[in-house]
Amino acid sequence: MKFLSLLAAASTATAHTIFVQLDAGGKVYPVSHAIRTPTYDGPITNVNSNDLACNGGPNPTMKSNEVITVQAGTTVKAVWRHTLTSGPNNVMDASHKGPTLAYLKKVSNALTDTGIGGGWFKIQEDGYNGGNWGTSKVINNAGLHYIDIPSCIAPGQYLLRAEMIALHGAGSSGGAQLYMECAQINIVGGTGAVSPKTYSIPGIYKSNDPGILVNIYSMTTSSKYTIPGPPLFTCAGGSGGSGPVTTQPEPVVEEVPVPTQPEPVDSGCEAAQWQQCGGQNYSGCTRCAAGFTCKNINQYYHQCS
Repeated sequence: MKFLSLLAAASTATAHTIFVQLDAGGKVYPVSHAIRTPTYDGPITNVNSNDLACNGGPNPTMKSNEVITVQAGTTVKAVWRHTLTSGPNNVMDASHKGPTLAYLKKVSNALTDTGIGGGWFKIQEDGYNGGNWGTSKVINNAGLHYIDIPSCIAPGQYLLRAEMIALHGAGSSGGAQLYMECAQINIVGGTGAVSPKTYSIPGIYKSNDPGILVNIYSMTTSSKYTIPGPPLFTCAGGSGGSGPVTTQPEPVVEEVPVPTQPEPVDSGCEAAQWQQCGGQNYSGCTRCAAGFTCKNINQYYHQCS
């Protein structure tokens, strides 16, 4: 029983995640430096909320008075951690599978712009390939999320929005968990040769987008996943259009009888809000903290809410 309690505690300790630091120009800046970080690592689940821009709402963010200078044409790394004090081995729970994305918005003042509304363009995306998810790569790489800054965009101040989407509960509407923060940066050395087509946040996602409402447990290594949001901007191809036009059909999976699973053993621990509390083959905490109930999201994932 003691072992089960320790195992459960370990599995829930890495549930959610925060973009806490930026690595740019060979320098890793301090936690929360030029990033509007929250003290709570919870997700945004309403894709129509203004909080989708730079977080906030249920996860109030802290103001930052710094701006980081970034050279156009270089690669920066968003550093993700479970909390503001977590280390590289505590990024996010491995069950939180989904895509990684990054967006830029050119602003007149990165310190004061809320990020809400138009002006955003996507510069990075990594979805699902051969059974591997973008979030899994970040977790396995000590929380490092690689983002190329286009060389052809205009110099000036920008908001850099790094995002990870967890799809473990996305089989039902509102089940996808979106994690994002905005870094305040000043891009130098850009040529300004290409003007990206821009989009509004909220507005880039719909609750029924195939990349937001999806049952990842029915996917095979050959399944296709449609990354949500507008087209990826590149200096060579720009970002024409208003979003993906072709959507992938739901993968057809042969029905396989599911063996009866034993009832989970109460380990004596409690899962906090948004953490897993049950599901097929799950062996962690099965009781929710006071005020929350264990909701059956799908066969594989139950969550405290």
